[in-house]
Amino acid sequence: MNIPDARSLSAEAQQALRERVIHAIEAEGLGVAEAARAFGVHRCTAGTWYGAYRRGGARALAARPRGRRPRPLLSADPEARLWAVLTGQTPAQAGLAGELWTRDAVAAWAARALGVRRSRWVWGRWLKDHGLTPQKPARRAYQQDPAAVRRWLRDEYPRVEAEAKAEGAEVHWLDGAGLRSDCPAGRGYAPRGQTPVAPVPGKRFGVNYLATLTNLGVLRFMVFCGRLTAAVFLVFLARLIAGRPGKVYLILDRHPAHRAKRVPAWAAARPEKIRLIYLPPYSPERNPVEYLNNDVKANAQREGRARDQAGLAGKVRAYLRATQRMAWLVKRYFRAKHVNYAA
Repeated sequence: MNIPDARSLSAEAQQALRERVIHAIEAEGLGVAEAARAFGVHRCTAGTWYGAYRRGGARALAARPRGRRPRPLLSADPEARLWAVLTGQTPAQAGLAGELWTRDAVAAWAARALGVRRSRWVWGRWLKDHGLTPQKPARRAYQQDPAAVRRWLRDEYPRVEAEAKAEGAEVHWLDGAGLRSDCPAGRGYAPRGQTPVAPVPGKRFGVNYLATLTNLGVLRFMVFCGRLTAAVFLVFLARLIAGRPGKVYLILDRHPAHRAKRVPAWAAARPEKIRLIYLPPYSPERNPVEYLNNDVKANAQREGRARDQAGLAGKVRAYLRATQRMAWLVKRYFRAKHVNYAA
């Protein structure tokens, strides 16, 4: 009978063999040569294992990675350069095409700047090993002024917050959104290769709403059909301040209906009731109501699609009312990365 060479065994099997040989020597009192014959290994091999065990204990018998030791793809300085580019620039800023880093973009930059040519698969493993993962990007308008956003965060909002506190006013954040009958249905489980079907109305319709939030968990809203105009917006503002003993500081974006001449004039006639503060242009990510909007769009029709406009309005209104009763949930919208400055 041919006894297989121990070198053909798996690393785990080799470790088990070493441990059994040492057990035979230590616990059963066999000599090194006897244990080697009993387990079918060369006496020199058994002696080497036993010597390693005497010097290092059981850890010396543990399986180790086989083959050549892996060499790092990049040395310290080129790796630092690549990391700085990946975390500090877009491909376009680094002289490549595109706005997002992909494996191909990394390979192209490394070949050009570092003289290192490897496949996209090699760079994919390098990115994963360094904690870089493919992610859905956040969208941001080209027209956004980063300097204006920095001023808002550093100077303007802290000043607004202090002035509201001095006046005993509530700070409300306002935004609006719309839902349509043909909005995406999300995902659902089905057998592989059998795409599920979501019934939707054949005729398009939609509803809109306006909502305000405070970091104390207060939600106010108004659902309506049709386009947002200055007249509709003023109806909402009138409802917002009706019966309220104190003043409202209202932070909002620069939608045309929010900046129509009638709106500032209406607010100026009620300085003891309301003050309008506008966010920097093209900065929706700094408004916590955006997170309410995402919630409503994703979940208002989760239990079934509306068949007409009245049904859709009812679903949106019901979902907003349910959210209105959960102050803890409203407060959570302010914990998001880009709006936690207002929490």
